[in-house]
Amino acid sequence: MDERRARELVARERARIEQALADLGGEIHAEGSLQRQQPGDSGDAGSALLTESLDVALMADLSEQLAAVGRAEERLALGQYGKSIESGKPIPDERLEAEPLAERTVEEQRAYEARGPN
Repeated sequence: MDERRARELVARERARIEQALADLGGEIHAEGSLQRQQPGDSGDAGSALLTESLDVALMADLSEQLAAVGRAEERLALGQYGKSIESGKPIPDERLEAEPLAERTVEEQRAYEARGPN
């Protein structure tokens, strides 16, 4: 994949993730923390707690994705973008078009996920 296209894909991912974080941050701020809300119907509190929990989980996932953008930008700067971080093998352009932040080939990613957390 040529460098211009790679930079475009990674920049698009950064913009998407940063916008999602900004939108989510605004939603969380508008709703306010459950600790500041007045007690009310327990059903409402349960629903609010679930919503807040989902928002926190989504924010954590987006933060992880933003870290992956940083790693992709570093690989771009080093001329290593499009190569597996495990084997150095080329990651097919089709994979990078679909998953611009891919760090491994499909086979390596499957093996990595099968191993689970270290």
